[in-house]
Amino acid sequence: MFFIYGVEDTNFDPGYEPDWAVISTVKRDRVREHPPVKETSQWSFSLPLSELYSLRRSRFSLGRNFLVFTSRGGHPLPPLHFHRGGTRELLRALQHYIILAPSPVDGRLFLAYPHDSGALSQSFDELHLFDDGSSDLVSRFIQDPYATTFGGFSKVTNFFRGALRPPDSPFHSRGPQDHHGPPSADDEPGFELITCGVELGPKPDVTRGQPLDKWEEFLDPEGRVKDPQQIKELVFRGGITPSLRKDVWKFLLGFYPWNSTVKEREDILRMKTDEYFRMKVQWKSVSEEQEMRNSLLRGYRSLIERDVSRTDRHNTFFSGNDNPGLALLNDVLMTYCMFNFDLGYVQGMSDLLAPLLFVTQNEVESFWCLTGFMEMVHQNFEESQEAMKQQLLQLSLLMKALDPELLDYLDSQDSGSLCFCFRWLLIWFKREFSFEDILSLWEVLWTRLPCENFHLLMAASILESQRGEFIGSDHDFNTILKHINELTMKLDLQTVLRGAEANYLQLACCKELPVKVQEVIGLYVPPSPDDETTTETSQSSNSTRLAPMIIPHSKSLGALVLPILTFNGTACFI
Repeated sequence: MFFIYGVEDTNFDPGYEPDWAVISTVKRDRVREHPPVKETSQWSFSLPLSELYSLRRSRFSLGRNFLVFTSRGGHPLPPLHFHRGGTRELLRALQHYIILAPSPVDGRLFLAYPHDSGALSQSFDELHLFDDGSSDLVSRFIQDPYATTFGGFSKVTNFFRGALRPPDSPFHSRGPQDHHGPPSADDEPGFELITCGVELGPKPDVTRGQPLDKWEEFLDPEGRVKDPQQIKELVFRGGITPSLRKDVWKFLLGFYPWNSTVKEREDILRMKTDEYFRMKVQWKSVSEEQEMRNSLLRGYRSLIERDVSRTDRHNTFFSGNDNPGLALLNDVLMTYCMFNFDLGYVQGMSDLLAPLLFVTQNEVESFWCLTGFMEMVHQNFEESQEAMKQQLLQLSLLMKALDPELLDYLDSQDSGSLCFCFRWLLIWFKREFSFEDILSLWEVLWTRLPCENFHLLMAASILESQRGEFIGSDHDFNTILKHINELTMKLDLQTVLRGAEANYLQLACCKELPVKVQEVIGLYVPPSPDDETTTETSQSSNSTRLAPMIIPHSKSLGALVLPILTFNGTACFI
């Protein structure tokens, strides 16, 4: 396979893809040589694919993707720019002819190996990663891929630089007048994490059910819920009739245990009421003089008053200047500061409380329902924002699996971080749907079915619904952000819910789903201690299944069939 880059051939029409297409293959001779990079003009070059050492996908700050290829001789080739996307498709095409193994220390970098186990051993040997010889490298890799791979690559790891490079050949981009000039590490700002996608089956059709409209028949004579799981499944499938929400929500949010009797619930309510008012008295009894010396409490009060004055004012329960609903909203949030002083009040929590107060119409019950809700989402409001960063990363993993082309487009427009989804995840789509829709959505999410991260599948469903708007458009980062913000109150909840469940089922049916994605949707089961007693054969089988790359059966190098990869201006042909 030869890599050729040159002036665009205006007569070539790939037909279905403006960036690259498969055009030919060439059978390699058994005798293997190491030809250098051939340059036919200032911006033309060719390289046998067997001499490809690594490739890295990068982007400039303006969002344009480019690939940097490096030969085994340590020579970086000129950056190849993709102004209309297509890099992921190119990577998939390359994998038909070579192994592209993500670097164990940098998922943005791919190391290239031929589909030949002997050549793979030789490649490791040339890098001097294994001091004890590489004659049995492949057998050791199959038996224990993680230990073999990570142990070797640890010798050349520079984690904080985020790269794995030949020592004398840093990647660089070259201008037209400086094709042989000195490299500069600053020429390629902003890298991104990419992985090759998985092949998913068709997205299944999903239907929603009817809302839960009966309650008493699910209780035993003493008032216990006979089958909590059945209740959750019914709620997940269709929500709850408005008249039953006040009762069922208290179970979903942990105010009442599912196995509590009517008598026990009466005792719980009494105890919880006393506890609430004890905490309320704490902040109510603080004098103005004391508060002047308590900047934290003063800050909480000021922030709560400001947020309460603008929370769901369109709803009659909170409308008007002297509405008692606003006073209750303020008091419950101030009392929560006493309940959880470490967290206190953070902007957005008023959005979570308002629907609870509207449904329960009770100060005490809404407070304890809020504490149950905050148990699920309190990390969203922590100052470090680590939980929000993690959720955005998990959403990116889901999109890589579900719609890599859409994510690739967003990447190309400097939107691959999905930061425009921040508000969705922070307050569970509170500003994206109508007030009534939020009541239905939240009770579905509170079931924690089919997984605890169903809200991420919701976000993915919304993004997929906008695919036609984005792909092929001239949107940039600002217009993408504007478009996402303008989706407020324009989304159909039932359509999004069906899409989210279909996403889950589609991923769950994939037999080769990456472990990281399995973890996001709750399918990954970590090995138990008993697994350590399994046979060596079982351990080898399990390790191979989770290995970052698959070693094919040994073949002679001369039998390899390598295509020609041609880069012709903006078009790449294999």
